[in-house]
Amino acid sequence: MQQKDEVEARQRELVLQAINQWKAHVENKVVVVTGGARGIGKTLVERLLESGAKVVAADKSWDSSQEFKQRLEGTEKAMALQMDIADDASLDVAYESVIDKFGTVDVLINNAALVSETLFFPRGQVKTLDTKDSDWETMFRVNTFGVLKTIRRFIRPMLEKGRGSIINMVSSGILQMHQGGSLFSMRPWTVEMPYQASKAATMAMTFYLAEEIRETGVAVNGMMPFHTRASWFDATEKTWRDQGMVYFMRPSVAEHVVPATLFLSGQDGHGVTGRLIYVPEWNYDHGFGDTKVWNDHSLPPEMEDMYSQLESVLPKYERSGVSHLPFDAWAALWTAGIEKLSARVEK
Repeated sequence: MQQKDEVEARQRELVLQAINQWKAHVENKVVVVTGGARGIGKTLVERLLESGAKVVAADKSWDSSQEFKQRLEGTEKAMALQMDIADDASLDVAYESVIDKFGTVDVLINNAALVSETLFFPRGQVKTLDTKDSDWETMFRVNTFGVLKTIRRFIRPMLEKGRGSIINMVSSGILQMHQGGSLFSMRPWTVEMPYQASKAATMAMTFYLAEEIRETGVAVNGMMPFHTRASWFDATEKTWRDQGMVYFMRPSVAEHVVPATLFLSGQDGHGVTGRLIYVPEWNYDHGFGDTKVWNDHSLPPEMEDMYSQLESVLPKYERSGVSHLPFDAWAALWTAGIEKLSARVEK
């Protein structure tokens, strides 16, 4: 309990530090957050409001977030919208509603996405050759075309003013590493097609769009969160646990994306643009801690027990200069840990 309290206190301290540092850059700006009803999106909506921004939380469904929706509707500085980023008519209605209420848009955070765990509920893993064409079409319709459709609408006021910021959320699974004269994937063993393909396409679009509109004053950047306990996480973790497995390492809290989001929200085409920010590295380099600082210790008892057991059999290996161990090293540690836990059960 003491560790949990200390970690959560440190996390609140870092979030407050970020808000104080960049509040002046986002105060009174109109920020649209897609996928804003739950998970990372909900956290961003709450922290942007704390920073003084006017925030539009847009989501395809508010069925499980009615209390949050009512809270947003109770303040003049927030707006809760039902919006499907893959549907043109829905986007048009939502855009007009935002302009009617706030008159403009300064920042667009494309957080909404279809994840593998939802498309292939709940485990989220289907081998590439076992996927159907329709799986790819569905994933790209949301994660790539939906992002483009959303940008086409909400960038209009930014272009008119000659200033604005667009942030596209992607995944660390798209990253490539370098060794010798060749590139290789950072973590191809996670089995995430077509999700990672759609996110890679979105990031490529981000780079090109950033250069094409740089002189208009609008920044376009990509952001990669870490392994996070998002809205789908608990159901997927239970599936792994039911099979006697631990769903990788302990996840981060959604708040770990707040500092970098506030920073990028204050950018424009004359500042930081055309970049891909990997949140753990950015946090580490800017004084917001390593991944361990952002570990989630508010897990349900069954989940906490599983992660605690795994951590108890892992070697206490850390080193300076990095926000976390490379994924390959973590995969090796995880595999060794699972084998040790299995041996315990067999005894």
